[in-house]
Amino acid sequence: MTPHEPLRLHVPEPSARPGSATDFSYLHLSAAGTVRRPPLDVVPSQAADLAFSLIRVLDDDGKAVGPWAAAIEPAILLRGLRTMLKTRIFDGRMLMAQRQKKLSFYMQSLGEEAIGSAHALALADGDMCFPTYRQQSLLMARDVPLVELICQLMSNARDPLKGRQLPVLYSVRRAGYFSISGNLATQFIQAVGWAMASAIKNDTKIASAWIGDGATAESDFHTALTFAHVYRAPVILNVVNNQWAISTFQAIAGGEGTTFAARGNGCGIPSLRVDGNDFLAVYAASVWAAERARGNLGPTLIEWVTYRAGPHSTSDDPTKYRPADDWKQFPLGDPIDRLKRHLLQLGVWTDGQHQSLVEELENEVSAAQKEAEAFGTLLDGHIPDTASMFEDVYKVMPPHLRDQLQQAGGSI
Repeated sequence: MTPHEPLRLHVPEPSARPGSATDFSYLHLSAAGTVRRPPLDVVPSQAADLAFSLIRVLDDDGKAVGPWAAAIEPAILLRGLRTMLKTRIFDGRMLMAQRQKKLSFYMQSLGEEAIGSAHALALADGDMCFPTYRQQSLLMARDVPLVELICQLMSNARDPLKGRQLPVLYSVRRAGYFSISGNLATQFIQAVGWAMASAIKNDTKIASAWIGDGATAESDFHTALTFAHVYRAPVILNVVNNQWAISTFQAIAGGEGTTFAARGNGCGIPSLRVDGNDFLAVYAASVWAAERARGNLGPTLIEWVTYRAGPHSTSDDPTKYRPADDWKQFPLGDPIDRLKRHLLQLGVWTDGQHQSLVEELENEVSAAQKEAEAFGTLLDGHIPDTASMFEDVYKVMPPHLRDQLQQAGGSI
């Protein structure tokens, strides 16, 4: 018999560690405007190339090019820019507040603002998003009051969730923002179920599910794809590939040698791979997927290629596992700068207007934080009343809880 070498396993590694420069050639980018736009009723066998190429609209000069460059009203673009800036400024102030010990924990979406901002504008009222903890831009696009969000972060006396959720795990039903779960990937299967229920009720509302690249390794991700395909659920399956799941590179979850979009095709779901830092590409792909879902053509999986510019959370130090300047070297750039450049090129925006908007939003966020802090912060212990933990558990409070409430000094 021919002798064989000992068997060995392959353990994926990122293309750089602290102290070296990242080689981003693994991303396999497409030039702006070169990826085709298929018909809405495309079948997976005819869309395989879209799972491996990268849909981009904005070129290096800020011009919109190619088949995905649909005409978008300047008002929508300006609203998108405002939402992205508002999200980034909000993130910055809340990160500072956490460092000041006014809240216990925070998670930024730095570098990913275009995805939620554009996607929200492509959805209709009543559609339901099932987000992760990094889609706060969806809420900013829906103009949810900042005071309400900050009170939730501070778990104070005006926390709308009464201290029952970790900071950033928002729940805003009226804004189409389903309660965030601390358990990874559960929201994906929940979104498919919600979408199926909408169809069963003969409704016209669709669902939008969100997951990170790391969480695609969870079994709920695969279960969601199976149900979405089999029942042609009216759902958009969003995979935010920001290259890192806490401290593990996206290749550990299966992104090496293939794409996350390719998993959708393998399950019979037409899938797109999109530049997540290109507001116009995100908007165009989101509209395309929403029209498919609302037109009874079934689900779409979209891999948004972006970069997590900051730490995973305030409990993380990314300099321990990746180069400190990675985001500056990321070839898809800053989503805010790219949309600003496009608006300047169109002649509907100026540097002066941009600076004025930044100052306006900084004042808005600062005023909201001041108002929210009046109801308490982590520093002063102004938390929801003890009696509030007995509320919203049962429609009619049972006798044993009534007794416990009275023992706790509360009134019925």
